[in-house]
Amino acid sequence: MKMDMIIRRARISDEQPLMDIGIANGRIVAIEEAIETQIDQEIDAEGRVALPGFVEPHLHLEKALLHRRMPARFGTLDEAIRVTGILKSKQQKEDVLDRSRQVLDMAIKNGTVVIRAHPDVDPIQGLIGVETAIQLKDEYRDLLDLQIVAFPQEGWLKTSGVRELMEQALEMGADVVGGCPYNELSWDDTRSHIDKVFDLAQKRDLDVDMHVDFADDTADQRFATTEYIARKTIQTGYQGRVALGHVTSLASLKPDILKPIIDLLREADIHIVTLPATDTYLGGRRDEINPRRGLTPVRALHGGGVNVAYSSNNIRNAFTPFGKADPLQIGNLLAHLIQFGTPEHQADILKMSTSNAARAVGISEDYGLAVGKQADLMILDTNIVADALLDLPSRSWVLKRGRITVVTKHESKICRGCGHAHPQSKEAGARPGIQDRYHQI
Repeated sequence: MKMDMIIRRARISDEQPLMDIGIANGRIVAIEEAIETQIDQEIDAEGRVALPGFVEPHLHLEKALLHRRMPARFGTLDEAIRVTGILKSKQQKEDVLDRSRQVLDMAIKNGTVVIRAHPDVDPIQGLIGVETAIQLKDEYRDLLDLQIVAFPQEGWLKTSGVRELMEQALEMGADVVGGCPYNELSWDDTRSHIDKVFDLAQKRDLDVDMHVDFADDTADQRFATTEYIARKTIQTGYQGRVALGHVTSLASLKPDILKPIIDLLREADIHIVTLPATDTYLGGRRDEINPRRGLTPVRALHGGGVNVAYSSNNIRNAFTPFGKADPLQIGNLLAHLIQFGTPEHQADILKMSTSNAARAVGISEDYGLAVGKQADLMILDTNIVADALLDLPSRSWVLKRGRITVVTKHESKICRGCGHAHPQSKEAGARPGIQDRYHQI
């Protein structure tokens, strides 16, 4: 069989010997202990770990890297929405593109091959988030796949003109219908918001991805919509086509109340995307003792058979003043927060950013490290799969559709009292251009 590339001696499982991975026409065509064919383009992984590329199912590009322009002082959700609303009103296309590219570059270098972006659609910033995302989708098409969610952050009923803007966003090329039902003024409007999202999605045969129940408890019905959404999903035949981000208020429910909701989520095949950095940073702000972690009940959802994924959400803004679009960093944080420390649990965390996240964005059929799948993968600079979450290793190589997009090489030396200067090379301080960052070897 003719191959375009062979990755030699890669660790794809700690229970199996090192494997060669053969790639042709952007797909994996062979995984064997020794592929006898010799070709010009080969990578010697030297025993390093190979994994399918990361998937970020919930990321805000146009609001990234705004943390220094108007820093949030109280760290609450209300403040983050208010501060971001002010900054959104000043958005300019070239600035949005520049900040978005910085985040996409971070993500690519960290092994991400698919991003589902959630640009705001509202009268404050209009459609600039969608316009720029569509431009970047084409610009970065050889480096990653970009899905676009039309996201009505400011509500639907309380903000006039949103329906028309949502329709325009979908006409322009947005892929998914978003929602933010808690940002309405009443429970009736919250339910109506959800209904409108499903109506629009059904009209265009598109998937649904909503921000919901982003609160510490369910005292306000606007933040207790998960059960309603699950029933709506089943009623409309949308099983497997709905993703929900945040869903933090579920963690406030007692087990006997939570269990039937988890059972309903599993029946509806709804994907839950937890956002550890944002949810932990904003959650429990008013707790004077034993502050809450602010996460959806990941352990209970996972144990109950619900597909759980995680994502970075925001990068350096009022919602999350940290982050570098690295799923391994977020996964390590999540593992600490939900106390997933056993080897089996750590493997589950990796799945939440790979196969589980792929399910959440609807690409499972073409995703994975297996023969016949698209060759979207990464080689990590560690030799044990189980250590990936511990080592947080560099991504030595990243491939998109069988093409090398990232090469990372580090050399570190411990100087034990040698006393000698070690000047950097001339290239060390240079900031490479996009052609230098992403190239074939």
